[in-house]
Amino acid sequence: MKLSIVATLYRSAPFLEEFCRRVGAAAQQAFGDDYEIVLVNDGSPDDSQKLALELQAGDGHLQLVELSRNFGHHAAIVAGLAHCRGEHVFLIDCDLEEQPEWLTLFRDKMREVGADVVFGVQQERVSTRVSNLFGEMFWSSINLMSSVRIPHNPMTCRLMTRRYVDALLGVGDRVLYLAGVFAWTGFEQASIPLTKKPRPKAHKSSYRLSRKLLQVADSFASFSVAPLSLIFFTGLLIWLGSVLYAVILLFLKLIQPDIVLSGFTSIMLSLWFLGGTIILFLGILGLYIAKIFQEVKRRPLYIVRNVHSGGQHEQST
Repeated sequence: MKLSIVATLYRSAPFLEEFCRRVGAAAQQAFGDDYEIVLVNDGSPDDSQKLALELQAGDGHLQLVELSRNFGHHAAIVAGLAHCRGEHVFLIDCDLEEQPEWLTLFRDKMREVGADVVFGVQQERVSTRVSNLFGEMFWSSINLMSSVRIPHNPMTCRLMTRRYVDALLGVGDRVLYLAGVFAWTGFEQASIPLTKKPRPKAHKSSYRLSRKLLQVADSFASFSVAPLSLIFFTGLLIWLGSVLYAVILLFLKLIQPDIVLSGFTSIMLSLWFLGGTIILFLGILGLYIAKIFQEVKRRPLYIVRNVHSGGQHEQST
C-alpha cells in the first residue's frame, strides 16, 4: 500500500464527513487509489464513531480503530501509526485547521530533498497574543534546556516514510511527548512554513489549560535534565552565600564585640525565601519521580477495543 492517512477522533463529528472527502481526494491526486484512511476513536463522547462507521459503509479505504477509553491525543496517534500499513504515512488532525490538500505539497518537498519526514510549522500562530507569547517562551525554554533541537510551533500534520514510522514506534516512552519524540528519532527531516485555518468559535479546542500545563511538565521531564542541574547549582549558590554571610557576621562580632545582630524582617524574609525554594525544588524532583513511576509500571499507551474494517470488526486481545 502506497499511503496511509492517520487521524484521531475526539469531538470530531462536525468535521469528519468533509475531512474524509477532502483527504480522500488529496490522496487520489498525490498517490493514486492505493491508500487507506485510519481513524482512531480516542473515546470520543459525541457521535464521531457512529458517523465514521456510516462513512465506512460507502468507502472501502476507511478503517476505524476504537480505543477502550480516552487515552489522549498522543497515545491515539501512536495507535493509528501502529495499525497503518502504507509505505508513506500522512498524519493530520481532522478538525480542518490543517488542510488535507497540503499532502501534495509535502510529497513534492519529500521528493525534492529526499527527506524521511516533511512536517508543517506554524508561520503565524492563530491564538491570542498572550497564548502566542507563552508558546514562544515555552519553545525557547525547551530548546535551551534540551540536547534535542525541537522546531518551534510544529504542527501535527506530517508525511513520513515507513522506516521512520517503524523507528518512531520503537520508542518505548510511557510518558509521551510527541513533538520531542518526532525530533529525537532523527532521520532527514524538512519543514514547510504554513498557516492554520482558525478554528470556528462554536468548536472549542479539547486542549484546555490544565492539559496544556501537564503537557509542558511532561515535555521538560522527558527531554531535559536541566532543571535537576539548576537545583544543584542553586542549592550550591545558597549554601555558599550562607557561609559567606556567617563569616561576615563572625568578623563583625570579633572586631565589635558589643554589636547587636538582630532583624525580625530579614529573618522572616530568609525563611520565606528558603521555604519557597525548597518547596519548588521538591516539586521539580516530584515531576521526575512521577515520570519514573509511570515508566517502570510499563502499562500500554492505549488499549484497542475493536478494529472496524470494511463493515467488519475485529475484537482486540
